[in-house]
Amino acid sequence: MLRLHDSATRSVQPVRPLTDGQLRMYSCGPTVYRTAHIGNLRTYLLADWIKRSARAEGLAVRHVKNVTDVGHMRQERVEQGGDKVIAAALAAGETPQAIAQRYEAAFHRDERDLNIEPADVFPRASEHVPQMLELIGRLLAHGLAYEAAGGVYFDTAAFDGYGGLSGNSPAQLLATGRVANDPAKRHPADFTLWRRAEPGRRLMVWDSPYGPGFPGWHIECSAMAIAHLGESIDVHTGGVDNIFPHHEDERAQSEGATGRPFARLWVHGQHLLADGLKMAKSTGNVYTLDDLRARGYDPLAFRYLCATVHYRTRLDFTLATLAAAERGLARLRRCVEAGGGAAAADGPGPDDAPALGLVTRVQAAMADDLAVPTALAWCWRLVRHDPAGPEAKARALMAADRWLALGLDTPPAGRPEPGPWRTLAASREEARRAAMWAEADRDRLRLADVEVVPQDRPDGTAYRVRSPLDRRRGLLSSPAELPDWRRGPDQFPVTVSVVANGHPGDVRRCVESLLGHGGAGQVQLVVLDNGAGPAVADLVSALAQDHAGVLALHADHRLGEGAARNATLRLAAGRVVLLADTGLEAVGDWVPPLLTALDDPGVGAVGPWGVRTDDLREFAATEQLTVDAVEGYCLGFARSRLLEIGWMDERFRFYRLLDFDWSMRLRAQGLVNRRLPGLPFVMHAHRGWEETEPEERERLSRVNFRRFYDRWHHRQDLLVAGPAARP
Repeated sequence: MLRLHDSATRSVQPVRPLTDGQLRMYSCGPTVYRTAHIGNLRTYLLADWIKRSARAEGLAVRHVKNVTDVGHMRQERVEQGGDKVIAAALAAGETPQAIAQRYEAAFHRDERDLNIEPADVFPRASEHVPQMLELIGRLLAHGLAYEAAGGVYFDTAAFDGYGGLSGNSPAQLLATGRVANDPAKRHPADFTLWRRAEPGRRLMVWDSPYGPGFPGWHIECSAMAIAHLGESIDVHTGGVDNIFPHHEDERAQSEGATGRPFARLWVHGQHLLADGLKMAKSTGNVYTLDDLRARGYDPLAFRYLCATVHYRTRLDFTLATLAAAERGLARLRRCVEAGGGAAAADGPGPDDAPALGLVTRVQAAMADDLAVPTALAWCWRLVRHDPAGPEAKARALMAADRWLALGLDTPPAGRPEPGPWRTLAASREEARRAAMWAEADRDRLRLADVEVVPQDRPDGTAYRVRSPLDRRRGLLSSPAELPDWRRGPDQFPVTVSVVANGHPGDVRRCVESLLGHGGAGQVQLVVLDNGAGPAVADLVSALAQDHAGVLALHADHRLGEGAARNATLRLAAGRVVLLADTGLEAVGDWVPPLLTALDDPGVGAVGPWGVRTDDLREFAATEQLTVDAVEGYCLGFARSRLLEIGWMDERFRFYRLLDFDWSMRLRAQGLVNRRLPGLPFVMHAHRGWEETEPEERERLSRVNFRRFYDRWHHRQDLLVAGPAARP
């Protein structure tokens, strides 16, 4: 029997449908004002695996997945009258309907490419406003809602059991400040059912007994689920971030209106992380399936990656882990191809022991709270250890793919089609026979440009289509992939860290001026092409080829500022490290004054620009020499400090306040930070600030400030104007 983890009871429960033989399941679907990111898609994979497992148990599944085209993503947006679909439409100069239709089509394409079976019904919120109003009327009649300030609110205090799903009682919510105060509410935990349209709003407004307006976010799902599945359903799915407030409020209003239990099981998938952080626009680490396609990855490699981690466990996504998933998927597909390819999908016969054994194990794993990683492990055990022949293994894998849906009958990338690459291949083979290795390497690069990879073997050279794994060679996904040189000997007086996010002209000016005024052999430059595109990548490679002191790194995506700096710091071999912005230009001999300043063991950070603060909230540039923090456009410190205080904080994805955090960490060691006005540097345009939209840079700065202030607000003693610092 299929068993799933129920968030309400915090335990794994058997799936016992209300109607024998039929499972009714509702999934919170997309809000179609932008493309769904792969964190959203992981949650939709959860629902797909439930559906496939239920059908294998003999259940007929009716699945409803809503499309929210009204656009309320959070309760506070409703309170403020905000609507993201409208905002996206106004920004694009389109109608909300056009925006919603485009992103809904993109969502269906993404699900199709991930082998997610379509739901039976995709109800749109905009087409179910009458049902929402009917539910609101029932709640008012039952005394569970009230009208105030032109809107209608759900009265959480009047509903027994509010907070039972999430564990948040109204009193706890008030104490922890997790609800926004609204003077129209009787209790801060109450939530909007209907909101009167603000003056001037003309788009997406409906007539109602309460005046022209629009629905709250939570009432939408209740109305659509009840309309298409009935007042009680078997399984409700979503991400863990839906538990509160959305599912808690959805449960309360549904049960309050009908007087019946709403969902027997609430099943939630954990977050997908990227670079160790929750994937979110506010973090700047969002990937869409289009991003993966653009890099050449098979979307089903992402499905494979999700299959390696249980749905209730966080999954840390990087392009390196995706590449490993692509490699594993390709190997399984080669196994199927070797055993007959698509013909193996005919299924096992009654005496086909390998296939029948694998089917039994996979079904048992999937029934045990969707243990997809265990099911996948059984497939690999068959491939690696079972003595069965290739045909039997292929049939077994194709039978298991009924649950996994990895497209194992898809032929792996093979020999390229005939074309001009053959001339390049012949030229390379001739160069190799003549031991003209430089010419052969150039031909290898030209072959890569036409998506062909040579594989040199003792019996000759074979050629195959270039894969995402080939494109990854030499690329960096995380600083942790690099060796740690902190305990290595000093090989240079100075290492300069340069992170290139774009603007090759700035990068060239910065690097060549630092080298030109740094003195021969004194400077090591570690330059990171931070996923900035071909122009920057080519320039960074050329600089490394032309200058012995330049070490080039290439990231496979844009790393956050802290992670990008750490990548360069891991390879730093200088006695002193200088962090340099690409807007920095050296105009004189800068190495001696930097080294002299840092010869003082009591000095932490130095640089030409510094700030002071009285309260760790407001920072002002200063002409004084002793400063609270050195600005990161040009910040130097002894490399040995990395052993004392560790790496930079990679949660700082935007550059702002990372330098102040680093300066305060040095102050916490009892060190002094100094401004060196004589350092011969000038600062040109700072692209990281100028090219970020004002609203976005304000938001990113706010996120970083909160992180900085939470860490340091209690250390006023570290400030120059405060008491002496404590080591």
